Amino acid sequence: MRRGPALPGAAPHPDQPQALADVTGLKPGDLLLIGEACSVQFTGDRALRFRLVSVDPRPTYHGWVWLTGYVLNDKGLAVDKREVFVRQAGLQVLRAAPSITPTPRTRAPRRAPAPAPAAAPAPAPGKSP
Repeated sequence: MRRGPALPGAAPHPDQPQALADVTGLKPGDLLLIGEACSVQFTGDRALRFRLVSVDPRPTYHGWVWLTGYVLNDKGLAVDKREVFVRQAGLQVLRAAPSITPTPRTRAPRRAPAPAPAAAPAPAPGKSP
């Protein structure tokens, strides 16, 4: 399901910015519903619950976007990795990926090494245990 390479020297549409992921507001981990509003191929029982992996930044038809992600079954488990071409306006975000805010890491204080266990006294010469 890979599409061919972009045309060499093709200029992006003037209304379409380079960073589509920023414009769409989508981010990896979002759970999307891809249905009829996205494309006629996803009507009825062919709709997909889709865990987004990436948004292709290359320019395409205005309002359309290539998405890569996993199709989820009824239990929420990934059953297939797909690349889909959909209308951006038809996407429904069922659950946004959690925002990850970096927390400053602190180092745990170093602990002094534990003392070595005391050795048993050596037996006196000539005596056996």
